[in-house]
Amino acid sequence: MPRPTTKSELLAAANASFKKLTTLWDGFTPEQAHAPFPAALLAGGTEAHWQRDKCLRDVVIHLHEWHNLVTVWVSANQAGTLTDFFPEPYTWRNYAALNEQFVRQHQNTTYEAARDLLAASHQHVLGMIESFSNDELFTKKHFGWTGTTSLGSYCVSATSSHYKWAAKKTRAYARILAR
Repeated sequence: MPRPTTKSELLAAANASFKKLTTLWDGFTPEQAHAPFPAALLAGGTEAHWQRDKCLRDVVIHLHEWHNLVTVWVSANQAGTLTDFFPEPYTWRNYAALNEQFVRQHQNTTYEAARDLLAASHQHVLGMIESFSNDELFTKKHFGWTGTTSLGSYCVSATSSHYKWAAKKTRAYARILAR
């Protein structure tokens, strides 16, 4: 599926990717869903997330917290408070540390609670997307606070693109379990 360029495509892609992802997660036994990732998965690639996420809960929480980043950012800017996407002191150069903070913050969050948080934040993001017109979402620089890109681009990244990333990681976990 190509990257969405309209509001209807964005909503369809977000919902379809979310459904595929949650179906993958539903295929795990409770033991598999709660287990630490095997060493083979933690060594799965060079990107930081392979070592950062130690279990499915960490992946779920990552998605939930990125929903929060988008909705807080949009809400503040829509209310007239010019706000950067990342909370201080984080930027696009050092946001990996923020991702690590999300994992640390949720060490006492259960997998089930993380799934509930994600389901709620997914619906919240969809509602936020619904509140904007197609032009507001996909016209670059429509809002000054989106910089050189569009609000829709941020929404795609926080929803369907992120869900595809999580599904890829989840399938890698499932392949290791199937060995």
